[in-house]
Amino acid sequence: MIDNVLEQVIALIEANPRSGQALLLYALCKTLDIEKSGHMYRLGKLVDMTPANRQLSYALMELMSLGENRGEAWDAALVRMDRAIRG
Repeated sequence: MIDNVLEQVIALIEANPRSGQALLLYALCKTLDIEKSGHMYRLGKLVDMTPANRQLSYALMELMSLGENRGEAWDAALVRMDRAIRG
């Protein structure tokens, strides 16, 4: 599950890293990576997402609930997202 979800998110971000949709998903991923924050993400942001991206967000939250927001695949995905966002 983790690879498919992360690949979809990465593809969306790399395709258009300055789009609002990419930035919303990137912010969610970064939030899910910081356990100390209690994974604080303003759920109202989900309203701004397309239905397909909202489904990706739910899948990312499911990964977190399964503890899969840690490890090699997650870290590698964040590196790719960071690179795309920062240019």
